[in-house]
Amino acid sequence: MTPATHTTLFPQVPETADAVLDGLDPEQRAVATALGGPVCVLAGAGTGKTRAITHRIAYGVRSGVLQPASVLAVTFTNRAAGEMRGRLRELGAAGVQARTFHSAALRQLQYFWPKAVGGELPRLLERKAPFVSEAAARCRVRLDRTELRDTTSEIEWAKVTQTVPEEYPAAVARSSREAPRDPAEIAKVYGVYEQLKRERGVIDFEDVLLLTVGVLQDRNDIAETVRRQYQHFVVDEYQDVSPLQQRLLELWLGERDSLCVVGDASQTIYSFTGATPDHLLDFRTRHPGATVVRLVRDYRSTPQVVRLANGLLAQARGRAADHRLELVSQRESGPEPVYAEFADEPAEAEGVARRVRDLIASGVPAGRIAVLYRINAQSEGYEQALADVGVPYQLRGAERFFERPEVREAQVLLRGAARAADGTDPRLAAAEDLAGQVRAVFSTRGWTPEPPAGSGAVRDRWESLAALVRLAEDFARSRPGATLADLVTELQERTEAQHAPTVEGVTLASLHAAKGLEWDAVFLVGLTEGMLPITYAKTDEQIEEERRLLYVGVTRARRHLTLSWALSRAPGGRPSRRPSRFLSGLRPGSTAPRAGAPEPAGPMGHVSYGSGAYRPGGRPAEDGPAPRARRRPARCRVCGRTLTDAGEIKLLRCEDCPSELDEGLHERLLDWRAEQAGRLGQPAFCVFTDKTLLAIAEAVPGTEAELSVISGVGRRKLGEFGADVLALCAGREPGSREGPEISPEK
Repeated sequence: MTPATHTTLFPQVPETADAVLDGLDPEQRAVATALGGPVCVLAGAGTGKTRAITHRIAYGVRSGVLQPASVLAVTFTNRAAGEMRGRLRELGAAGVQARTFHSAALRQLQYFWPKAVGGELPRLLERKAPFVSEAAARCRVRLDRTELRDTTSEIEWAKVTQTVPEEYPAAVARSSREAPRDPAEIAKVYGVYEQLKRERGVIDFEDVLLLTVGVLQDRNDIAETVRRQYQHFVVDEYQDVSPLQQRLLELWLGERDSLCVVGDASQTIYSFTGATPDHLLDFRTRHPGATVVRLVRDYRSTPQVVRLANGLLAQARGRAADHRLELVSQRESGPEPVYAEFADEPAEAEGVARRVRDLIASGVPAGRIAVLYRINAQSEGYEQALADVGVPYQLRGAERFFERPEVREAQVLLRGAARAADGTDPRLAAAEDLAGQVRAVFSTRGWTPEPPAGSGAVRDRWESLAALVRLAEDFARSRPGATLADLVTELQERTEAQHAPTVEGVTLASLHAAKGLEWDAVFLVGLTEGMLPITYAKTDEQIEEERRLLYVGVTRARRHLTLSWALSRAPGGRPSRRPSRFLSGLRPGSTAPRAGAPEPAGPMGHVSYGSGAYRPGGRPAEDGPAPRARRRPARCRVCGRTLTDAGEIKLLRCEDCPSELDEGLHERLLDWRAEQAGRLGQPAFCVFTDKTLLAIAEAVPGTEAELSVISGVGRRKLGEFGADVLALCAGREPGSREGPEISPEK
C-alpha cells in the first residue's frame, strides 16, 4: 500500500511560501491559493486531493494568512490524519491540527467536561457488543452472533443520525432501511443499552460526538472559546459526513465561513453508517458565493483503467451520478483491463493466485498488488490459494504495523542504542551512516540485509524490520546529520499517528477497507449478481451505492486491473450465477443493460484476458495445457448428500454427520506439518490447513489418487508432500515408503 503521490518519505521543506506551490497543476494551485471564504473541492479518484488541501494549508501558513494553531483539518481515519500531519510537517506547516472528527471532539470534551458538567469524563466504552448482548437479554430478545453484530450497527446508525430509541422504527421506515430484526425490538434493545451505559458510568464512540454537540449547544461560552481557538476548517472526504458530524462542524464554525471541504459523491460507500453526500452536493446552496474547484486530472491510473471507471459511472443513476466527475488520465498507456470467468470459486481463487505469482515474477512487487472482495468471508479461499503458490500476503485490517511484536522490540532496541550512542559499541561506531546503525542494531537479533527464503512468519518479521531500515534511509537523506535519537523520536510520532511504512506482501481487503489506498495491480474478485450488488441491496439507491463500491475498487488500480467471477460456488455445481450487472456493456461481448434489468446469464464462452482469449477456468488459450476437467459434484461420504459449504467439501462430509477421525494419525500429521513449516520457514497453514489435515485423518487415503481428491491437496502439494502423507497414513515414518511402522505410542 502506498500513498497517492510518489515522493520520498522525507522531502526537503520548501524554502518559501511560493515554493509550496511548485509542482501543482492549475486546478490544484487554484485550491491552494483560495484562502478566503467557503471553498468546495470536487475531487475525483487519484486527482491529488490530499496534495491540494495540504498545500493550501501550508501556503496559507507560510504566507502568514493562517496561523498554524488556528487551523483544524478533519478526516475520517487515523491513518489519513497521520498522513496529513506528516505532509504538513514536510511543507513547513507543523503545528496544524489534523484529526478525525472523533479525536478532535474527544479532546475538546475531555478539556471542557469539568467546567461544563463537573468531575471527570466518563470512561470510553471500547466494545459495544457485550453491552448490547446484555441489553438484549434484559429485553428477552435472543441474538445470535450475526444478529448481535447487526443490531450493534443499527444502534450506531441511529446515534449518528440523531435518532433516539422511541423514534427508531419510524426512522427506519422513512429511510427504507432494512432492519435485521423487528424495528420495535431493536428500539427496545437500544433503549436498554443506553440505560445500561448510564448505570455503569460509561460512554460509547458516538456519545463523544453527541456530548460535544450538547456542550457546544448549551454552553455558548465554551463554544466561543473553541471558535477563538479554531478559525479555519478543512474537511476531507466530505461525502462521508453524517448528520451528527455536520452538526458538530456547524457548531465549530458558528457564523463564520472559513471552510474548505473536499469530496467526491461518486465515492459515497458508507451510507450504512449514516454517511450522506447531501452535505457536499448542497454546499453551494448553503454557501452561494463559494469557490468551487473540480479536480479531474487522474495521476494514479492508466487511460485504460480510467476509461473503465468512467464507463462504470456513465450507467449510474440518481443524484450522486448527476454530479459525477469525468476523469482524464495523466499517465502513459497500459494494458487493457482483464475479464476472467471461472467454473467455480476455488478455480477463481487458484487462477487469481497464479496470475499474482506471474505478476511478481515479471517484476511487480508483492506489496503493490491487492485482491479486493465484497465481504471479508471471501478472503479464506484467496489466503489458501496464495499460500499454495508461495506468495506472501497481508490482511488489511489485521494487526497494525506498530503493534507487531518485532516492531515493538525493534523500537526498544533502537531506544536503548540511542541512549548508549557514546561510541563504545563497536558495531555502531563502525557504521557509516544512520541506516547502517539501524542495520547494526537489528543484526543483534539475527536480521540480515538479505531476505530469508520462502514466506511465512520468518519472512514477515524480516519485512517489518526491512521497512524500518528503508524508513531510516529516507530519514537520513532528508535530514543530514540526524542521529539515532532523532530517528527514535520520528518513530514515536509515527506510532502515535499509525503512519506505518510499507510492508511487502499482497494485500487482501474488502472493497470498503480499500478506500483511500492504491496499488499497481488490483484483482476485483467474486463479481456476481448477489455479491456485487449484494443480495440485500433492494432499493435503487442501495444498488447505486454498490455500483459506487465497484467504482472505488476499479480506481484503486494504477496499471493492472483484473475483474473476475465464478459461475458456481463449489466444484461441480450448476453454473447458474451471472456476472455483475455493473459489467454489462463494459466487458467484451456484453451489451449495455436495459434500465433496471440485470443482464441474462450466457454460456461460458471465451473471456478477454489482456490481449488473449481466456477459456473457462481462466487459462489463456495460447498458454500452456488445456483447463482441467470439470469437477464432479462433491458428495458426503457418510450420507451421500451433495455438498456446497466449502468446509464440508474439504472434509467430504456434512458437519453433523459422524466423524471417522483417526486421532493418532491426526496427531502425527500435526507434528509432521510443524516440522515441515519450520524447515520451510513458513506458517503451518502454508503446508496444509487444519481442515485439510482433518480431512486426511478422516479419509486415511492409501493412494495418490485417493489423496488428490481431498480439497486442499493440489498438484504441487501432492508432489511435494504426498509421499510423506501417504507414509503417515500407512503407519510408516515419512521419507521412506517401506520404513518401519509407527507404534501407537508415537
